[in-house]
Amino acid sequence: MLNLLYITNSINNSGGLERVLAVKASYLADKLNYEVHILTLNDSNNESFYEFSAKIIFHDIKVGNNPLKYFLSYKDGIKNTIKAIKPNVISVCDDGLKGMLFPLIFGRKIPVIYERHASVNLNFLSINKKSFFKSLMIRIEHKLMIFGAKQFNSFVILTNGNKNDWPKVNCTVIPNPSPFSTNSDTTNNPGNIVLAVGSQSYNKGFDRLIDIWSIVHEHHPNWRLEIFGKRNNALKLQYSINQLGLEENIFLNDAVENIEEQYKKASILVMPSRSEGFGMVLIEAMSFGVPCISFDCPHGPADIIKDSEGGFLIKNGDLNTFADAIMKLIENEELRNKMGAKAKVNVMCYAPEKIVPIWDELFKSLVN
Repeated sequence: MLNLLYITNSINNSGGLERVLAVKASYLADKLNYEVHILTLNDSNNESFYEFSAKIIFHDIKVGNNPLKYFLSYKDGIKNTIKAIKPNVISVCDDGLKGMLFPLIFGRKIPVIYERHASVNLNFLSINKKSFFKSLMIRIEHKLMIFGAKQFNSFVILTNGNKNDWPKVNCTVIPNPSPFSTNSDTTNNPGNIVLAVGSQSYNKGFDRLIDIWSIVHEHHPNWRLEIFGKRNNALKLQYSINQLGLEENIFLNDAVENIEEQYKKASILVMPSRSEGFGMVLIEAMSFGVPCISFDCPHGPADIIKDSEGGFLIKNGDLNTFADAIMKLIENEELRNKMGAKAKVNVMCYAPEKIVPIWDELFKSLVN
């Protein structure tokens, strides 16, 4: 039995990383007989957003508020946990700089894997204009991340496109598994709902989706856009919606655990992200036969969507073409159903029983 330790910031959020960790860790524990431990930071009083196997053992460490206390408590807490459970392999799921520098802080006596769940752009994209000093710090941080990536026993990314983020790093590509089965008898919903799913961050691009919808609304005022995800009032999305007079057609909803119910209601899934590490919502929607439209952002959607088959892949930032693609699917139910059926077939390659055994092979190769 392999003893595996995952290290991540939190499991109580509704993000793709948490969703994927729940699927992978549970499969390893339930199907492949791993002893799985998950270590989080300041997370002990919160329940996980997604369901994890009852066999998984959870650990949590308290980290201080100021940088020095944070680092010292982080270092001591992880060292004590490793000493107590003696894992065969450690997998770091932390897109921050501290995660990237894990081998430099803790060494590599135990094989250490890094799982990169986001495009490198996530660390640097911002709605605010960057000063010279900020730009300089970004370049330094990026170089540190590249250096740190080279120190791991294995550096795992989600798509071939993400290799562009990590020059001279020996990357292994393992895509995310889908949390939903494609076996259910689902057909594209004939209703008038377009769905978007994701946290309200600048990176997710919901601000430009609102502009896109203003174009769609002129031609199809009876359709509505439903957005589900963690709220961010700083982006003032509701204000933008109100300014365009779209408050009866665009709805901002909190993240929900049973997002599958929303996929079943949707006729189209849209993903307007500026960058993605993968695009988890794409394979989730495709599992329910929902055709998808996404910007060809760095670096996930192009690996998932075959343009004009299971959906449309749009040049990043081309709002008008994105709006045209939505309207094309709105106006042609037969095309929606055809694309949805094709999407469902294409996404079968992401089933957990096909993806998680790849991880099993990697873990065993590092131990052996």
